[in-house]
Amino acid sequence: MARHEPQATTPNGATTAAGTPHEADPHKQRKRVERISRRWPLISSGLAVCTAVVIGLIVFLRGNTPYEADTLWLEEIVEHRNPIGLALAGFMTWVGGGWFAVFLVPIVCIVILLILKRRWSALYFALATITSSTVVLIIKASYGRPRPEEMWAGLDAGSFPSGHTANAATLGIILAFIAWRWWAWAAAGIWMVLMALARTYLGAHWLSDTVGGLLIGIAVATIVWAPFADRMRVESGGKKNVAELPESQPAST
Repeated sequence: MARHEPQATTPNGATTAAGTPHEADPHKQRKRVERISRRWPLISSGLAVCTAVVIGLIVFLRGNTPYEADTLWLEEIVEHRNPIGLALAGFMTWVGGGWFAVFLVPIVCIVILLILKRRWSALYFALATITSSTVVLIIKASYGRPRPEEMWAGLDAGSFPSGHTANAATLGIILAFIAWRWWAWAAAGIWMVLMALARTYLGAHWLSDTVGGLLIGIAVATIVWAPFADRMRVESGGKKNVAELPESQPAST
């Protein structure tokens, strides 16, 4: 008669021929999760940057003519313009650009973070804002897309991407990563949408300009955050990355 090897059942019901239960190493599983959590921001942000560049490239190859959605959106905006809306959009533009948003807000936030002894967060803030502004300026100069003729105030060329929207997205995502609270993420989303609406309401940008600005701002803030994520978490009182723990030390849940 044939002799059957004893089988053992694992916690999920699987068995091994040798009779030894196959138990997954919790530490290795946590390491795998950590690796995935590091990669997804880089992959998704890289795709966002590529998408923004492709949007601008298609416009450039079409002779800088707007998309149909651009013209339809602008026609709708112009039709519903009113003094109150223009005043609010102008205020958003002032708050979200120029010396106030590009210099004063980042400097104040960085100083506050340094006072709170969150040096890695301060360094992240500085690098992300500088990188975002640099990327926007390079793309603007490369494409040189004309602004809509219906713009409310005279501006120079370089409509794509929207610098105000990119800056709003960068600052919003930076602060959300630092605070890491649901209300910070909600506030960042609302701020970005309002800025995009304000810039198109004034006719300073096409709709696709603001979409490109949002993608670039979000992507840059996320890509720069990735290498700082663990250090920022530790200095804010969080736990170390499980990958940094000794093999013999179980990861706490």
